[in-house]
Amino acid sequence: MSQVFALTRFFGIVVKEFLQLKRDRLTFGMIIGIPIIQLILFGYAINTNPKNLPTVLILGEQTFLTRSVESALSHSEYFALQKVVNEQEAKKFLAHGQVLFVVSIPEDFTKRLLRGERPDLLIEADATDPTATSWALGALDGLVTQVVNQECQGSLAYLQSKAQPFQFNVHRLYNPEGLTQYNIVPGLMGVILTLTMVMMTGLTITRERERGTMENLLATPVSPLEIMSGKIVPYVLIGHIQAAIILLFALALFEVPFQGNPVTLYVAAILFIAANLTVGVTLSSFAKNQLQALQMTIFYFLPNLMLSGFMFPFAGMPKWAQYLGNVLPLTHFNRAVRGILLKGASWADSWENLWPILVFTVVLMSIATICFKRTLD
Repeated sequence: MSQVFALTRFFGIVVKEFLQLKRDRLTFGMIIGIPIIQLILFGYAINTNPKNLPTVLILGEQTFLTRSVESALSHSEYFALQKVVNEQEAKKFLAHGQVLFVVSIPEDFTKRLLRGERPDLLIEADATDPTATSWALGALDGLVTQVVNQECQGSLAYLQSKAQPFQFNVHRLYNPEGLTQYNIVPGLMGVILTLTMVMMTGLTITRERERGTMENLLATPVSPLEIMSGKIVPYVLIGHIQAAIILLFALALFEVPFQGNPVTLYVAAILFIAANLTVGVTLSSFAKNQLQALQMTIFYFLPNLMLSGFMFPFAGMPKWAQYLGNVLPLTHFNRAVRGILLKGASWADSWENLWPILVFTVVLMSIATICFKRTLD
């Protein structure tokens, strides 16, 4: 056999590879699809300076100054004012993550400001995500100062000579020191479980096909639902081992507080692990080989990483990106686990984030069962 490099043989191999890529439509689609998705997500959905953050304004008085503050907040690009009945309801919205800020103007704010007593302007912020709150708090300070300077004209111009005629009293709830690991580490539990659970189960059925054992499995009287659920159950234990390791390091190494009930966290982990295992089995049933299963795993993982609120503030993303993010189980699990660890959320509080995960699992398992092929063709 000749060892001399031949251009004809070289070009033959090149043509063969192109023909093979042409036949593998999934791989070709991933080559085109992944860059497009990354460009769209990074270019439009990702915002490191989040805006339109849900905010509640509680007015203790109706004066020319407080009405100007309300108007400025409603027209600001950083805040999206939400309607609220009273202070108790506002605190409930804050605890459930429905709003990020509660701005309270006391009853005698204008009177004390005109007297030069520097009244307090109370801001309660959900500091579980320090990135989202830091930018907005700085914008709020400048916004109110600008309003006061605009309104205090003529005989009130003496207030402009002061550095700041009022005081910001900021309460950073759930994370007073603004530590980023309190936000990142709980989110890592969901990210790691998503990648590992989907990847491991995504290779199960394709591995059976490549090894030739699927034919024997299909010859047995087991139903598609029994095959799917049977492949999921062993990995539930693996998922809990991973979750326990992450939680142990979060508490011991990063000193993340654990304010909630361990049973609530355990149930949330079960539902989330089951959802990701269902995704893996579903992708595995569509893939023809392990490479395609791995490609689809990456294709599923990227939106989870970008749109779940793990890396970037969820409230600062465009509405269309939030709609997509709310479909993903990682979005709801991140809210649930952060609420349990940092806010001490109860089962009733966490249920609003857990039922979408349960619905996602049931729908996807139904799709996987219907689309499961009883033949090797």
